[in-house]
Amino acid sequence: MGRRRLGTGLVVALLLGMLPGAPAPRAAAQGKGALASRTVHGKVEMINESVNAVAVISDQGQRMAWQFDKAVIAQLKGFKPGDPVVVIYRQRGSDKAVTAIGFPGAAATPVYFNTSGQRVELVSGPMAGGACGQAADTPVNRTTIPTGGRAETSDACWCCAPAGKACMPSNKTGLGQAFLIHCYE
Repeated sequence: MGRRRLGTGLVVALLLGMLPGAPAPRAAAQGKGALASRTVHGKVEMINESVNAVAVISDQGQRMAWQFDKAVIAQLKGFKPGDPVVVIYRQRGSDKAVTAIGFPGAAATPVYFNTSGQRVELVSGPMAGGACGQAADTPVNRTTIPTGGRAETSDACWCCAPAGKACMPSNKTGLGQAFLIHCYE
């Protein structure tokens, strides 16, 4: 099966024409005054290095695209069209700020790669009341990940924050690889 290569014009159209009906918020915001988190589950449509973009077809059939730094795209270019993908982002006005892009099944354990350009805290903990994003009786675990570093967790829930800051673990952990892009309190 040949690899599809879409031109710059289509990627720009995808970026500009992202559907206004984004999926409903998946989890509560991670901290006081934080932006609500949204999650898209789908398949990679393409990774276009010429415009540093990743296009995704959501499980609901929506075509969505995000641009990343060249260094992030270098990490992602090994993934292929059809690979499962999860994109976690924050809605900031008309802008979407990606927290992480993950690839379920790409690793036997949950592995987090810091591609944010700064040290970050991987904060993880158990589910509470059957859900992530709820205060638990047990303390959270904190792992500082240096720029370009990686970490693993076996906890059920996670979030990432700038180094020295905190967040509520409101993302469900899954087996695979996640690339941390922008971490928020």
